[in-house]
Amino acid sequence: MNLTDRVAVITGGAGGIGAALGRRFAAEGAAVVVLADLDADAARTVAEGIGPVAHGVGLDVTDEAQVHALVDEIEQRYGRIDLFCANAGVATGGGVDAPDSDWERAWQVNVMAHVHTARAVLPAMLRRGQGYLLFTCSAAGVLTAVGDAPYTATKHAAVGFAEWLSVTYRDAGIRVSALCPQGVDTPMLADGLAAGHLGARVIAASGAVLSPDEVAEATIAGLAEERFLILPHPEVATYARGRAEDPDGWQAGLRKLVRKLRAAG
Repeated sequence: MNLTDRVAVITGGAGGIGAALGRRFAAEGAAVVVLADLDADAARTVAEGIGPVAHGVGLDVTDEAQVHALVDEIEQRYGRIDLFCANAGVATGGGVDAPDSDWERAWQVNVMAHVHTARAVLPAMLRRGQGYLLFTCSAAGVLTAVGDAPYTATKHAAVGFAEWLSVTYRDAGIRVSALCPQGVDTPMLADGLAAGHLGARVIAASGAVLSPDEVAEATIAGLAEERFLILPHPEVATYARGRAEDPDGWQAGLRKLVRKLRAAG
């Protein structure tokens, strides 16, 4: 995937990783970058800062009709969508006792929004015999997110769905990548650290906290190589191998880190 003259759509584009991807795609020469977000005004502000190739729009990714309408509008206006980045995501900070509303919200944003995306963009991509789907799934999708059961479960589901799409449609010209960063300097992590949330502290203790721009740079490299798993934090691959080879040992090590952080207060 070369971004030159491409038409790209990014959900959750009003800040964090989504905004950084928008800036980076424009710098790579994309013809059109659509930043879609529940906060339409913020998306438009980011787009204005990027320049004339960028456009900010409002979108509720949990509303399948809205997703289809946006895809139809972009395809009619620009002729195609080359790359769709389903980047919007939510954390809950809850455990098994999190209210059903938190579980449902996580499921709708972290999983079903990806399903809505695939249903909307695949028909035209398959007709053209090419297209790219990028899902922001988080390292939690290949490891776990201490302190957030809904986030862990739904991010694992997102990676699983992305893998299914890749296996099913790659021979038809559709490329799929799962972007799985660990600690990123966004409000999601910053707010958790400020609140002393155990999960946020585990993330900060498990590796470098990257800027959104660094994640975007790693994403460009991953797209160029068409890698399924894009891991801005190389240590995630090491953790994932350890988890696969010795799940009991990996869990024991994670529990040890949790005990250490709890003891530190």
